[in-house]
Amino acid sequence: MQISVKIPEELAVQAEARGLRPEEYAEQILAREAAAHVPEFPPPRTPEELDSLAQFSDKIPELPEVITREWIYGDHP
Repeated sequence: MQISVKIPEELAVQAEARGLRPEEYAEQILAREAAAHVPEFPPPRTPEELDSLAQFSDKIPELPEVITREWIYGDHP
């Protein structure tokens, strides 16, 4: 993809100071910005953490075949 833009003088000066063409410097800036927005994922859970999550899973009620408003809210209006 090619994009044409007017490059501000300041950007051109910064690119020259780094020995780059303004286009190359702009690409580096955009790549850094894109990398900064990549979400970080938490590390995988340990077996102990997984066991603690499943600790009370035997107390979870079975789902009915048809989920009704009454089943969701019980005796609350």
